[in-house]
Amino acid sequence: MNSSLRAIPLIALFAALLAVLGLIPKIDLPLGVPITLQTLGVMLAGCMLGAKRGLQALMLFLFAVALGLPLLSGGRGGLGVFFAPSSGYLIGWPLGALATGALMAVLPAHTPRAAAISAFFASALGGLLVVHVCGVVGLVCLANLSVSQAVLGTLVFVPGDLIKSGLCAVVVHTVARGLPDWRFGGRTV
Repeated sequence: MNSSLRAIPLIALFAALLAVLGLIPKIDLPLGVPITLQTLGVMLAGCMLGAKRGLQALMLFLFAVALGLPLLSGGRGGLGVFFAPSSGYLIGWPLGALATGALMAVLPAHTPRAAAISAFFASALGGLLVVHVCGVVGLVCLANLSVSQAVLGTLVFVPGDLIKSGLCAVVVHTVARGLPDWRFGGRTV
């Protein structure tokens, strides 16, 4: 079977994983951006599927959200979420999965331990840094915050996102032990 056809169920599975993570209640902040577990799904999609497939999984998820499915934490969905202060983060999710997957593809993953360490760094740089840069842009543009206010506001998410990076590393370590042939980051070799 063509590898593109085999990837379709994985892409759908990771889009569904984001929806499941959205069932966990959000924590609302005065900034207008909630704390959710869905960024863990962004990190996992990049590490497990790679840049291209991770991007596709996140685009599929956001397409379903745009159609009005209440898949975001708190049961949110529809086009309106893309005009809220948190929209920069949403737009950053596919880019975060893309960056995480690209980093994971070049970092060492020859042992479960190496794969886990690489997943932590790929998640922290791709899933955290890229998503937060996009989030800051969204806060500046849509919440009319200054750049310094937006950067300070987004710092509240960093400790939790570092924990999510650690959880992603644990999942990658577990998969690497159980499925030693898994191609982390979409590796071709």
